[in-house]
Amino acid sequence: MPLDSPAAVIFDVYDTLFANSPEKWQEAFAEIAMEQSLPLDGPELWRRWKVYEVDFRKTRTNMEDPDDNPPFKSYEQAWAACFERVFADGSFTGDAAAAARRSVEHMSQRDPFPDTLEAIRALEGRTKLAVFSNADDAFLNPMLEEYDLPFESVNSSESARIYKPHPAAYMHVLDKIGVPADRAWYVGDHLWDDVHGASRVGMTTVWINRESAVFDGLTKPDIEIKSLTELSDLISHPG
Repeated sequence: MPLDSPAAVIFDVYDTLFANSPEKWQEAFAEIAMEQSLPLDGPELWRRWKVYEVDFRKTRTNMEDPDDNPPFKSYEQAWAACFERVFADGSFTGDAAAAARRSVEHMSQRDPFPDTLEAIRALEGRTKLAVFSNADDAFLNPMLEEYDLPFESVNSSESARIYKPHPAAYMHVLDKIGVPADRAWYVGDHLWDDVHGASRVGMTTVWINRESAVFDGLTKPDIEIKSLTELSDLISHPG
């Protein structure tokens, strides 16, 4: 389907530009368990913690009534609360705040996908490039700065005080770069947070489907790609 080239392309970050595998999380949790002499190995600590972390993701945004959101919590705050519940469940002592801080440090140490750097640099100069990620500044910003990617605006849920897929998340970055929703593309891997959320404000949605997953979302993406390098062919050169 022919589409007008966008005035801006806005990217999700984790699992879109940078890999964020369960294995990396389990490595971090193994370090936490060792540092705190916890009676669990890394994978088991992560499995128990993940139950509460998923609950947080489900309740952090009220999409039935977006004007009635719960009070904002950063990931670090939410993750500490998840660790507290794991420690309480197991009746053992642990430092939840230190465990959350360690998790934040690890989240700043993710590697870009093999196609990321080439794809972003191929788009430089053709359109505005920006980021909105559900992330804390403490792990998002250092990771992006390490690779010196040409983003005009880097935005996190923490800086906007709102999580995707809330409409205000997308409007926050659109306001920052001065582009209307109908002239912007949003690229992400998540059908709910990225595709459904961005479509609600009128953005063109691009689903990066690296693993050839079967569509099971609420809103179909406007464009589906398997590699970020496909974006270059979809966006015309200026002039």
